[in-house]
Amino acid sequence: MVFCNIDMSPPSPAGPCAVVIFGASGDLTKRLLFPSLYNLARNKLLPEDFAIVGVARSEKSDDAFRSEMNENIHQFATAGVDEELWHWLEGRLYYLSGNFDDPATYSQLQQKLADIEDKHGTGGNVLFYLATAEDYFAKIVSLLGEAGLVREEAGHWRRVIVEKPFGHDLESARTLNREILSVLSESQTYRIDHYLGKETVQNILVFRFANGLFEPIWNRNYIDHVQITVAETVGVEQRGGFYDHTGALRDMVPNHLFQLLALTAMEPPTAFNADPVRTEKAKVLEAVEPLSEQDVLHQVVRGQYGEGTVAGKPVAAYRASPKVAPDSNTETFVAMKLAIDNWRWAGVPFYLRTGKTLPKRATEVAIQFKQAPFALFRDTPVECLTPNFLVVKIQPEEQISLQFSAKVPGPAVRMNGVQMDFSYKDFFGAAPGTGYETLIYDCMIGDAILFQRADNAEAGWKVVDPILKTWASHPPADFPNYAAGSWGPRPANALIERDLRYWHLYD
Repeated sequence: MVFCNIDMSPPSPAGPCAVVIFGASGDLTKRLLFPSLYNLARNKLLPEDFAIVGVARSEKSDDAFRSEMNENIHQFATAGVDEELWHWLEGRLYYLSGNFDDPATYSQLQQKLADIEDKHGTGGNVLFYLATAEDYFAKIVSLLGEAGLVREEAGHWRRVIVEKPFGHDLESARTLNREILSVLSESQTYRIDHYLGKETVQNILVFRFANGLFEPIWNRNYIDHVQITVAETVGVEQRGGFYDHTGALRDMVPNHLFQLLALTAMEPPTAFNADPVRTEKAKVLEAVEPLSEQDVLHQVVRGQYGEGTVAGKPVAAYRASPKVAPDSNTETFVAMKLAIDNWRWAGVPFYLRTGKTLPKRATEVAIQFKQAPFALFRDTPVECLTPNFLVVKIQPEEQISLQFSAKVPGPAVRMNGVQMDFSYKDFFGAAPGTGYETLIYDCMIGDAILFQRADNAEAGWKVVDPILKTWASHPPADFPNYAAGSWGPRPANALIERDLRYWHLYD
């Protein structure tokens, strides 16, 4: 037997560039972006010719910004801080005070980038990261365009990362795409979903298409159904003002859950490149059967948490959270049953759910295979066969497990379910990260595989829009309808149990 030699050498550093972060004073920057950039430096993936410019409204000097980021990195780094390495990165930090909607800010930024290019040799390559409220996305891109800051010439690249949410419904997503693409090309636009930075998410494609053991059975002939769960133990905490205008459906489904759905269900792309991969992902979302009003009422469940207990600690009801209306009808939980109308998945239901204040923090894709014939065991004490589940666990653990039946030792034929696990941490010794490292690095090298294309974003909203419209005309009469610390409202269980199936993750 011949085994391939595996190249375990690390990837090469990105080329010279500067990173401009709009929203440099926000939580995203200090909790995730700077720890991610530090991790890239630790893994020798940042170029020597590199710099960062933070842009925000508050007045401060470069030194004050560096001091602030120094405190943040020691608080939020995913591992211990190497002081010499941080000193190297800290010396490449700069700050610009200005309003995002003021053209003068962009004139000043242009000069700042020119000075940094002279000092650090960044080569005219710039990555703009919009870590701001969504209301600013189109305006920032427009003013970048007016200032000539996204013009690509003389071999220099200019790219823009746009954070979620990408719109709040289909119409707004289309409008945002139109406004951004009137300034940027699609190849310059990187719509980010940090879930796709998780190793296990990326491994779905490798697992599916590189293994002859699984690729032939990844279809309606062998798979009974698919479950996708994104469960959070936290409530809305201090984000009530944002969340009460967003809700679980808008916040999680068109992006996180649908990205997992697309990777799980897509056809093999013609090549492992950005456009072929994103084309197949878009096809999956376009093949999701449209939901009528009756379908929504029957196949989609919403919930809002009341007071309860999570991990032994009392949790106040959602309506008692800061900046949340006392009579709010915003959902904090959603579950749905979808069908994909294509040859591979005809007749295979996809069950999706996400919610806050659930008993366990977990993100997973659970695939149940069809049961083997029971005839062989009809004259034995065996009463049922253990369901065969393949589970891709994305967080907090990153691992893949396979559940199957095995005979219990002894003279009688008795069975029990057993499990085989593969853990990234145990096998590869992977260092902890934020999930943003791969995505930022990919943007620096121009690899858009893990980023949404315009049609991907709009296809997700096409599925969600009928739900939003139905809910708008049918307000919930039972909110709050699940206690904090439970697995959501009872109808979410009925949604899957009436099909004689059960949620995999239900401790």
